[in-house]
Amino acid sequence: MKRIHFGNLNKKGRLILLPLILIGLFLIINGAFDFIEFTNPKMNKYLNAIGYLLVFGFSTQMFWYQNYVQWNKRGILIRIKSFFGKNIKFKEIKSTELNDKKLIITETYGNKIEIDLSHIIESDIEKLINIINKNTIAVYN
Repeated sequence: MKRIHFGNLNKKGRLILLPLILIGLFLIINGAFDFIEFTNPKMNKYLNAIGYLLVFGFSTQMFWYQNYVQWNKRGILIRIKSFFGKNIKFKEIKSTELNDKKLIITETYGNKIEIDLSHIIESDIEKLINIINKNTIAVYN
């Protein structure tokens, strides 16, 4: 049985990410336009590379884990046994249903999203359902 890595974008501890991303973007822009001159000309190249690594690390976080769920107050990204996953807005979820370890999410427009949770630990399945129910007015069956 495998676990799901959960990433809550609403947490206050994640506020450190914004300054780090901004620092990374500043280092990239500084490396491209040389706003700050250094005595060692290779310093700009090193700082530029560090900026790219910072931004790359944060933007590829969802690909580090095979099973990944990330959410904020507006929507949820569920990436389980797939490369890109499903991005769902909470206000569009009409109902959720769990049958034989398959989560079926019905959207307001009639679309049904089926997610196979057969290889996931039971506690993580419950946490996923709780996240969906807490952030929507969906009916859980």
